[in-house]
Amino acid sequence: MADRDVIQLSRNEDIKARSDFLRGTLIEEFGQQALGGLTEDGGQLVKFHGMYVQDDRDLRPERAKRKLDRAYMFMARLRIPAGVLTPRQYLALDRIADERANGTIRVTTRQTVQFHGIIKSNVRAALRAIDAALLDTIAACGDVNRNVISTANPYLSRAHAEAAEAARVLSAHFLPRTGAWREVFIGDERVLGGEPEAEPIYGATYLPRKFKIAIAVPPSNDVDVFAHDLSYIAIVENGVIAGYNVVVGGGMGATHGEPETYPRVGDVIGYCPAHLLVESAEAVLTTQRDFGDRANRKHARLKYTIDTHGLDWFRAEVNRRMSAPLEPARPFAFAGNHDQLGWTTDAEGHHHLTLHIVNGRIADRDDARLKSALAAIAGLPGFIDTGAIVMTTNQNIIIARANDAERAAIDAILAEHAVGQDVSRLAEGAMACVALPTCGLALAESERYLPTLVGKIDGILADHGLAEQKITIRMTGCPNGCARPYIAEIGLVGRNPGKYNLMLGGAADGSRLNTVYRENVGEAEILASLAPVIAAYAKDHQPGEGFGDYTRRAGIV
Repeated sequence: MADRDVIQLSRNEDIKARSDFLRGTLIEEFGQQALGGLTEDGGQLVKFHGMYVQDDRDLRPERAKRKLDRAYMFMARLRIPAGVLTPRQYLALDRIADERANGTIRVTTRQTVQFHGIIKSNVRAALRAIDAALLDTIAACGDVNRNVISTANPYLSRAHAEAAEAARVLSAHFLPRTGAWREVFIGDERVLGGEPEAEPIYGATYLPRKFKIAIAVPPSNDVDVFAHDLSYIAIVENGVIAGYNVVVGGGMGATHGEPETYPRVGDVIGYCPAHLLVESAEAVLTTQRDFGDRANRKHARLKYTIDTHGLDWFRAEVNRRMSAPLEPARPFAFAGNHDQLGWTTDAEGHHHLTLHIVNGRIADRDDARLKSALAAIAGLPGFIDTGAIVMTTNQNIIIARANDAERAAIDAILAEHAVGQDVSRLAEGAMACVALPTCGLALAESERYLPTLVGKIDGILADHGLAEQKITIRMTGCPNGCARPYIAEIGLVGRNPGKYNLMLGGAADGSRLNTVYRENVGEAEILASLAPVIAAYAKDHQPGEGFGDYTRRAGIV
């Protein structure tokens, strides 16, 4: 932006510029244990290190009545490109959840895990344990490239393995170079003298806003390639990835009542050979770095940069930064964006179990002791050294690379811990953000409520003979769209406590935005609105026609 010096930059830009490459006063603030939270500036900087300051909103009224400070705590999100963990790493995370967090692990929609409920005095100990497991939380949040996601199971084929490796390469390439994370949380000494510290890709003020990258291997669009700033659709030839179609400008965030903010699906701007993957990604990211809106954070994502300057301009700018221009896009097709649950076996005879996790929350609840079961599985002799635990972007877990005996043992452990997989087709395609009580942005429930609503919609589907119909349903507690509700066949976006915008018409493969069908409605109105639409779909849909496609064709939305 040539005239940036005369533009009033957002406050966050000043915080970043003054932060000494993301250090700020974090060392001092984490030494002040009497204060449960951080300063406002510290709360912004700690995001770059993978954490958010939160509080238990269920406790706010009582604590306010007693004139107590909020019950502050931290959410820590890991950077796990492609979502692959060794069983030993998973066991380390299981222990951290019990010893330093709230006893649960949450699989996110970006193929990683979050810990909730870490009190300030436990933050450094938790991150040191994460570091000891050869993992980190660097750049899992903040105005940087976030965790790079990939089509779920890297063990299904050579192309899937190549996609996962591409995610790891991109994640490493765009990792901030500052040593702040290790100095603040691990205790490393800052190296003085020599060359001044620098961020060769980001610069001192990093990106205007967060930046998200995804890689898909058709026919699965489990990563929702059209929902991210930058995505790659693998073009597979003779079993290997020859190159990628490049998708830019997706983004789910919006703000209620501000029409200048909106969700957007990405555009395919061309094809790059596999050896130009990193170069093309840097060209896209640095174009956003240089031209993204640094004055208005609500207008700072890549989708707005593209809409401001035009897609043709953006493609030309990306090509200008590459050694060879993007080629015309190659044909591709997606069949859907759900996970395939249950056991599968690869060509080498290894078994892989995709285990449904309700909204990604790994916990022991009543008789169903999911957390204990997964720890027991990860610790199985043999499997602990040769298996893998893979997170999916649909918030599920893949127990990968089991042999015949281990498969039988895994089934036995799940049965012993009462972990069943008899879930409805609607529940299979359900996804929710965390929302209340920990997210400070939540306007309504999401994770705690969606299973209840799904059960009631299941009843309507069964009444019309549609119990086996795959439908994507997603809910968020606010319009920021963390569970990607705007491309679901049924989307629910929180407006007020107990009230949501009901949205219909997304495509089954995640390639199209849905449309608001009812605004600010509660459960009774949601069910009453869906019932006649489901009845009409049961009666009038064409063979193979998805629910979202039907609502479009029938003119319902």
